[in-house]
Amino acid sequence: MEPVSKNPRTKIGKYPSKNPNRQSTPIAKPNHQNNEFPSHLDTPNVSSTARTLCNLLTRTSPQEIDSALSSSGIHPSEECVYEVLKLSYNYPSSAIKFFRWAGRLRKHSAHAWNLMVDLLGRNQLFEPMWDAVRTMKQEGVLSLPTFVSVFQSYCMAGRVNEAVMSFDVMDRYDVEKNVVAVNSLLSAICREENQTSAGVEFLEKVKGKVDLDGDSFAILLEGWEKEGNPAKAESTFGEMVIRVGWSQDNVAAYDAFLMTLLRALQFDEVVTFLKVLKDNDCFPGLKFFTNALDVLVKRNDAVHAIPLWDVMVVSGLLPNLIMYNAMIGLLCNNGEIDHAFRLLDEMVLHGAFPDSLTYNMIFECLVKNKKVRQTERFFAEMIKNECLPTGSNCAVAIEMFFDCDDPDAALEIWSYMVETHVGVLEVSANMLLIGLCKLGRLSEVRRFAEEMLDKRIVIYESTMSKLKEAFRKDSRSARDRFDTLYRRWKAQVKL
Repeated sequence: MEPVSKNPRTKIGKYPSKNPNRQSTPIAKPNHQNNEFPSHLDTPNVSSTARTLCNLLTRTSPQEIDSALSSSGIHPSEECVYEVLKLSYNYPSSAIKFFRWAGRLRKHSAHAWNLMVDLLGRNQLFEPMWDAVRTMKQEGVLSLPTFVSVFQSYCMAGRVNEAVMSFDVMDRYDVEKNVVAVNSLLSAICREENQTSAGVEFLEKVKGKVDLDGDSFAILLEGWEKEGNPAKAESTFGEMVIRVGWSQDNVAAYDAFLMTLLRALQFDEVVTFLKVLKDNDCFPGLKFFTNALDVLVKRNDAVHAIPLWDVMVVSGLLPNLIMYNAMIGLLCNNGEIDHAFRLLDEMVLHGAFPDSLTYNMIFECLVKNKKVRQTERFFAEMIKNECLPTGSNCAVAIEMFFDCDDPDAALEIWSYMVETHVGVLEVSANMLLIGLCKLGRLSEVRRFAEEMLDKRIVIYESTMSKLKEAFRKDSRSARDRFDTLYRRWKAQVKL
């Protein structure tokens, strides 16, 4: 900040100074520390004039750039000047010479000056940057965007104190210190790693002089979210409510605050504050609910997911199919089948139509919890809605129906599988044979086994052992029938 506080001169010549003894600009060479900036070499659709000028700036020795530009015969338009500057951040010394030369051909616009201030600041050439700011004031093109660039450059260089000092002197340059200026500096500070506390200090200085808004606190809350500090976030949230009240416009602040709590695994606090927000007719955005649901699903936490989901729906936000499937899957994993059915019924009303995944998750849950009658009815509904059950779900359903003394339902599923060729049949086939065998329905066992061998469906050796035991216990004729079946099975196994 020394150029501002210690250099009170008011008369500034053409920028930069023509004084040959003044060494304010570095030797023209690439700034490898800033190689993240785009250049004309890696940017598509660069105009031919801009590319020619960029080649001249990067391939000409520093001492010859001025004469090369003058003899180029080019008279760049405003748009061309912008283009060249945007592609010259890695060559600040050359950019300065180009800017001075172009300024002799036509008066620079405010946009061009702002680009130059940004280029100098990003390269940490702060003294020339302030020379440019002073010249902009003289030419009547200085405005808040210029200072926003200054704030960002200082903060990116780790010089937060000087960014704050730049804010302090804004009125000397006839630029208003309003809430937009405050938020711009605050954003620049909090964007850097572990600087949110510095943002709070700055806000303490100005909050009695400038009326803060919801964005002021949203920026701080996003900083605390990034730093993972729920205690500081809660303190900032409380102050926000006192100073700016409740407003549906403060969604970004609510999102950041709740995400900070969520990432700290403070689920009870999340639910509590969601209810407080709801009582004040304020809600976070869909982004928060999507992220929160993702966290809770990964932790298999249906207890906190259910009230969170209810608040989301009440707030008028419409979950999409992916969110519905995630929630239904979570509910099914926790045996919350009634809640899963409730979501299945309501999702169509919200424009999200269930798919095969939706139905299969519920079907699997019904089977797992041995809901025999519900499973049978739901299977019929799946077929009706053309949302087919998976082969693995059919297999476990067949086993469950036999275990729960409902073989007819098991046979119905098997018939459906054979007719529609759903998945690999061998697991279900073996479940069917074992189930019928346990019931002593050996004639059906033989018939189905013959059909399976006809279709070259694999019958496991363990299954054949169980069939052998059942047939041999029944009668001599049953043993003979099994021996015939066994010889055919053995022949197929050898193939």
